[in-house]
Amino acid sequence: MSNALDTTFAALADPTRRAILTMLLEDDMAVTDVAEPFEMSLAAISKHLGILTRAGLISQEKRGRVKWCKLEPDALRGASVWMQGFGQFEPVNLDAFERFLEIELDPGTAEDPAT
Repeated sequence: MSNALDTTFAALADPTRRAILTMLLEDDMAVTDVAEPFEMSLAAISKHLGILTRAGLISQEKRGRVKWCKLEPDALRGASVWMQGFGQFEPVNLDAFERFLEIELDPGTAEDPAT
């Protein structure tokens, strides 16, 4: 279990990967569509997608000539159960977590650190 948690939390530690997960909350996306909003190479995005896939947070499948990414909604269950074991955390509501990620990852809602 520890190795799976390490992999999950390591995957979630990167802001680009969290942004990708947020994008995939809406629907499955082609790899090229996932890469579009980022100012990095397709190879760099592919590395991020590989990490998310190895962590089980997304799956990838080829449909014709296009590779698609799909969020795996149950992938965070192990991390949620682990956090609940500390007793100081409320049970993780994945809908609330989704809203939290959307707010945190939206650059328009970020607080100015100078204020």
